[in-house]
Amino acid sequence: MNNDQHEMYDYARKRIKQKKRLYFHFVLFFIGSIFIFIINKWIKVEESINWYIWAITSWLFIFVLHFIKVFITDSFMNKNWEREQINRLMTMQEKKIEHLNNEIENKKIT
Repeated sequence: MNNDQHEMYDYARKRIKQKKRLYFHFVLFFIGSIFIFIINKWIKVEESINWYIWAITSWLFIFVLHFIKVFITDSFMNKNWEREQINRLMTMQEKKIEHLNNEIENKKIT
């Protein structure tokens, strides 16, 4: 297995692990929300408080952030994106160095 294949394998393994954790987080959120709702009915806390709605909504917000990280952010900011950004920055630096060298050469001539 060459280096590129090894990187592709590592990336695929990492993505599968991320998705697996996200699916587990969803199942945990679903079961936990049901559990929180049942506990609220069992304890019979005042109806005006609705603490369980705040708890479930907060957890849902965290789950949505996790979903965005896995399926949006990490899907386009991967190793290929990193390589493209590095190459772009290196090209810009090389152009600046070439421009400075040309300026130095021009000053030497005059």
